Amino acid sequence: MAGANPLIKQEELSSIDEEIQEPAKVVLFNDEVHTFDEVILQIMRATGCDLTKAEALTWEVHHMGRAIVYVGELLKCTQVSSVLEEIELLTQIEV
Repeated sequence: MAGANPLIKQEELSSIDEEIQEPAKVVLFNDEVHTFDEVILQIMRATGCDLTKAEALTWEVHHMGRAIVYVGELLKCTQVSSVLEEIELLTQIEV
């Protein structure tokens, strides 16, 4: 890039890095299709959390209609969401 100002480019990169580093969230939505056990097991598979945490998240989804089941880097959130969606759970990633 001939003539590009390296200071502006560095500022733009810093801004992008900050956005990427902000934690993203995976939201899981309630449905009337899956059993508690199915959701609990899939949350454990997707997030690596223990049974107690997965049960608590599943109850929150059931009673509140949604729950944040994972907070972290966007790439990891995409992976978590993908695993949850393997059994057709409804998710959304918020940044």
